[in-house]
Amino acid sequence: VQLQASGGGLVHSGGSLRLSCAASGFTLDDYVIGWFRQAPGKGREGVSCISTRSRSTYYQDSLKGRFTISGDNAKNTVYLELNNLKPEDTAVYYCAARYYRADIRTCSRTVAGGRAPEYDFWGQGTEVTVSS
Repeated sequence: VQLQASGGGLVHSGGSLRLSCAASGFTLDDYVIGWFRQAPGKGREGVSCISTRSRSTYYQDSLKGRFTISGDNAKNTVYLELNNLKPEDTAVYYCAARYYRADIRTCSRTVAGGRAPEYDFWGQGTEVTVSS
């Protein structure tokens, strides 16, 4: 089982990036995929979450409208599109997978803030740097 995150880079404020989380060893429909980020000197926070099984998407309230999560079951890949990026979006972004039956509230808890649910697998992270 493996998650491979990619797509990070250096962009100017207002720019866009599309992050990818390629899953192998399991089927997307059996897991929810969460995106997290950790900025320098700060704790990890849940950014977005998707269940391809239920076709549900979730976002941290402050990021709605700028970030879009989507899934491609044929490619077993989840994407996180980051638009109108700001310097405060600078962070390492991680994707993680949790079995969908573990907790039907996994996604809502992921983006709600506070202690995130325990995910089963984690990707290695991809770094996003936004210059002002």
